[in-house]
Amino acid sequence: MAVTASMVKELREMTGAGMMDCKKALNETNGDMDAAIEFLRKNGQAKAEKKAGRIAAEGIVMAGVKEDKTAAIVEVNSETDFVAKNADFQAYVQAVVNQALATNAADMDAFMAEAWNEDASKTVKDVLTEKIAVIGENLNIRRFEKIEAEGCVVSYIHGGGRIGVLVEADTDVVNDEIKTCLKNVAMQVAAMSPKYVSRDEVEQDFLEHEKEILLAQAKKENPNKPDNIIEKMIIGRLNKEMKEICLLDQTYVQDSDLTVAKYVEKVAKENGANVTVKKFVRFETGEGLEKKNEDFAAEVAAQMGN
Repeated sequence: MAVTASMVKELREMTGAGMMDCKKALNETNGDMDAAIEFLRKNGQAKAEKKAGRIAAEGIVMAGVKEDKTAAIVEVNSETDFVAKNADFQAYVQAVVNQALATNAADMDAFMAEAWNEDASKTVKDVLTEKIAVIGENLNIRRFEKIEAEGCVVSYIHGGGRIGVLVEADTDVVNDEIKTCLKNVAMQVAAMSPKYVSRDEVEQDFLEHEKEILLAQAKKENPNKPDNIIEKMIIGRLNKEMKEICLLDQTYVQDSDLTVAKYVEKVAKENGANVTVKKFVRFETGEGLEKKNEDFAAEVAAQMGN
């Protein structure tokens, strides 16, 4: 059975083992997830405790910004929303943000292996393991991203940590008005979830794939229309899709007369600045993770019966 990236990711989230270890385990067990977990446990690369196999799909996203130039965003998962709202857990996530702000790690494996800023005798992974023991739930530092901007970077957290966004811009003026503008753009990203900053970022493969889908749809809906009309319809539909998935093309939610690009341009002009939105990062807690469907009352009753 072919081992896919999503299988490696799933196994890693279930066991806390390294990416290459997970890939090797899946290859050794022909893609059998349960056998791969057993393989990792036998090789001492996965936690033997039951906690490590439990789904951590709740949690929070948190971000930090230093001097408008350096920013980091992290997602740390817990098993329950109750723990996600716990002050001790939130203080721990803030410490993870501080770690991410200072890190030079390029990936999660390197991040987990580096010395913990608050106690260099421990690694980030050591402290996570300790926190799991104290809180009593499986926890997972799922992802982080760090931005070091030449112009300006801002953060926005929505819904108490449900969604977090960083927006980086090249700008020759950094003042409260520009930062507010970028914060509004970050709110747009949180609300509208674009895939790209602009059309320039859209891969040709993606465009060709979308054209194929739109062509099939258009021919099915309009079997008698000539090809030149169908072609115009596809271009129109593709443009409409680009306006949905490209941030700068989107209608600005706070003023429907403007696109996001026009809004940024307007604020830049008012402040005598040149502002270009360069990048955004959007994390949504638990996106893509399977969530447990539990009967909490039944669980409590079962525990009381023990």
